[in-house]
Amino acid sequence: MRHHFIKTVKSILYGTALATAVMATAASAQSVPPGELPFGVYDPDGDFTNLQPVVIEHLFLPWEDVLLETLYDADEYAQERNRALLVTLEPWTWSRSERNTARYLQSGIESGRYDPNMKAVCDILGTLQSPVTLRFAHEMDDDNGQFIWAGWEPETYITAYRHMIDVCRDSAPNISVMWSPLGDEGMEDYYPGDDYADIVGLSVFGLQAWDQAKYGKDRNFDDIFAPRYERATQFGKPIAVAELGYVGNADYVDLWKNGVRVVKEDYPQLVGVVYFNYPEVYPWPEGFGTPDWRMKNQILE
Repeated sequence: MRHHFIKTVKSILYGTALATAVMATAASAQSVPPGELPFGVYDPDGDFTNLQPVVIEHLFLPWEDVLLETLYDADEYAQERNRALLVTLEPWTWSRSERNTARYLQSGIESGRYDPNMKAVCDILGTLQSPVTLRFAHEMDDDNGQFIWAGWEPETYITAYRHMIDVCRDSAPNISVMWSPLGDEGMEDYYPGDDYADIVGLSVFGLQAWDQAKYGKDRNFDDIFAPRYERATQFGKPIAVAELGYVGNADYVDLWKNGVRVVKEDYPQLVGVVYFNYPEVYPWPEGFGTPDWRMKNQILE
């Protein structure tokens, strides 16, 4: 039986020892948004190292040109803090390479050339002591040129995704799997089937400058999340915000901060939110640059 994200996170969040720690540190955890939803972070700078309310540690890694043994370090780090691991695996290399093309990736998966890459990652994931959720080839529905696995024909993507998850489960049968579209219209075309998604992860980012330019007003968390959540409910799976960020003036940040972890009747399937505490890696379109999502820098004058 595979672990399920909601069960493992709840067991961590509401364990007696951790509940005591949360109460003891609540006053000092000023950067954690208020609320009751389980909270996680992608936090390579270590800003949330000692904040006990964090129960999910998010990692990103490619499957090429990477030292996979660092996953053992991440596992130890998570265990020491009683956190579950969310591992986003990106099927490419972070190095400059001719391998970073959609055509090369598609042919490699179809031919089995990338089976050893997937197996090498999952051989390690299957031995980790922390609860693990794998998020593979995310935001496949967002054809903006950022990811070489995005914007494929749905059948091509689904076939490739299923094959890679099958390879992984041979090595790591007890991990959970997160299928993670951006969440816009058309995301359902890429759904791989109930057997290949234990949880659905969505991305939600609020950039005040973008909101003002495109919508003529500030949008809040619900404005962006609600329609994506509604699309995701059709699959009957738990739903998480796998990537979350917001940048703007103090009022804008407060608007978001006070809304992202609130348990609401409108979102009964929402089981957690995970903050992207790092600068944007790829520029937003139309000259909006690379927002710095880190909480210590997210308020702009």
